[in-house]
Amino acid sequence: MNKIILEICANSVESAVMAQRGGANRVELCDNIYEGGTTPSYGTIQQARKMLSIDLNIIIRPRGGDFCYSENEFEIMCNDILIAKELGVNGVVIGILKPDGSVDTERTKHLVNLANPMNTTFHRAFDVCKNPFQSLEDIVQCGCNRLLTSGQANKACQGIELIKQLIIKANERIGIMPGSGIDESNIEKIYIETGAKEFHASLRKSVKSKMDYRKDGINMGGVSSIPEYENLVTDSERVKKMIEIMKNLKNKSI
Repeated sequence: MNKIILEICANSVESAVMAQRGGANRVELCDNIYEGGTTPSYGTIQQARKMLSIDLNIIIRPRGGDFCYSENEFEIMCNDILIAKELGVNGVVIGILKPDGSVDTERTKHLVNLANPMNTTFHRAFDVCKNPFQSLEDIVQCGCNRLLTSGQANKACQGIELIKQLIIKANERIGIMPGSGIDESNIEKIYIETGAKEFHASLRKSVKSKMDYRKDGINMGGVSSIPEYENLVTDSERVKKMIEIMKNLKNKSI
């Protein structure tokens, strides 16, 4: 694959539309970004599919927290994948671990087969697995199309060395897509030092609520650190800027 791909993590239909307007190649749609992303509602998926002409991937994650799921949660994931397929989604983003920190290969294979012919991305559950190289092999054997990773660091720019090693060991058997904290300031460094061809970014801006009346002292989630009167929305101008940087990088490498 010679083309450099930009996937935008969109937390709403509005963000997904802004990502497309900015020139993104693909959207990963999720809900609850403060929990790292969970499966969006069916209405949200349907509306996003209606509004987008670019590829639409959906995160399949029934809750925040760890990636060790109960039987009930696993059934929810299976059902969500079937509904995503019915709604015309291009791909699903999954990740399941065992209690010992290894990839749950049996369940992952089941989800990959269930998703077919949609593509599958194994998400950053990988970044908290015990053995990254064994987990890479497990994910390849499960049939996933790509792996989203920060190189087992909080931010991809801190995990560059592992990302580079994963790309080498993957040897084009699976796509390795760096993500977490990637923006206009570091995309060139990560591209040059890792050799990655797909990148995952958010590129959001804060948009103030239209509410004039604001009740003090009430927090819907019970957590005061989460803003109640502003939304984070993908910034189409930042996406455009990122696409331009990526085009220049591609031209330099030709």
